[in-house]
Amino acid sequence: MAIPHKLFRRSVWLSCAALGVVATAAFTAAPSHTLRVCADPDDLPFSDSALRGFENKIASVIARDLGDTVAYTWWPNRRGFIAHTLRVGRCDVVIEAPKGLDIVLTTKPYFRSTYYFVTRHDRPAKPTSLDDPLLRKMHIGVSMMGEDYALSPPGQALTQRGLGAHLFGFQSYYDADHHPGDIIDAVSTGKVEAAVAWGPLAGYYAKHSSVPLDLSPLPDSDTVTGYPMAYDVALGVRITDRALRDTLNKVIDRKQAAIDSVLHDFGIPTLPLPAASAPPTSR
Repeated sequence: MAIPHKLFRRSVWLSCAALGVVATAAFTAAPSHTLRVCADPDDLPFSDSALRGFENKIASVIARDLGDTVAYTWWPNRRGFIAHTLRVGRCDVVIEAPKGLDIVLTTKPYFRSTYYFVTRHDRPAKPTSLDDPLLRKMHIGVSMMGEDYALSPPGQALTQRGLGAHLFGFQSYYDADHHPGDIIDAVSTGKVEAAVAWGPLAGYYAKHSSVPLDLSPLPDSDTVTGYPMAYDVALGVRITDRALRDTLNKVIDRKQAAIDSVLHDFGIPTLPLPAASAPPTSR
């Protein structure tokens, strides 16, 4: 299954772990009254070491509900993220993981999002689907994921439609010359007429754009490639930590409104979660 940017940048460690490149390490118990979170120190709007990201805010919501403090293990969300953090017991929770990811044990989802077209508000013609004829007249920004600069699922879907020559790739890692928000800035400045970006990235940077931008959601999956575009996002813990998973499920039930408020404050566009099913329990 294709995984999006940050589902993400997280696409890198998810895909690597799915190939079985990491081994399970011994569990290290968390100190009493401490929520130990694995996070990237320089990855806004998701997380940073100044605790300005929405993952940081959600971690604080969870910790307050549990009567805990938050302690971070910082590691870049690149290849080996889970191997160097959660798997080796340095921390106990990742704040974002696709529901059902098999290298971690996931809680019930707390939000759902998809990829979005991003266009300037003052542009009269806006694409409404990956098959929209308008795209053949546009320069389109797409995210590139990982050290091999693979195209995001929408980028691959557009390439399959013969639109490769219309695509402009934008690196999803921070470094001296690049920034994840560059893809949205390119729409604001007119470098590209449209971009297709993962919802949290699109929504946050569109909210902070110097010019008004519009977002239009892609469907849940692509008819050409079969790739999913929408994902349920959950908390992730070690596969053996069923008791912690169950505890966090109860926190989500109690604090969903507070979590939704954080997402709203950051401009994160969300979709309705599927009808609730019975939450998983320890077995």
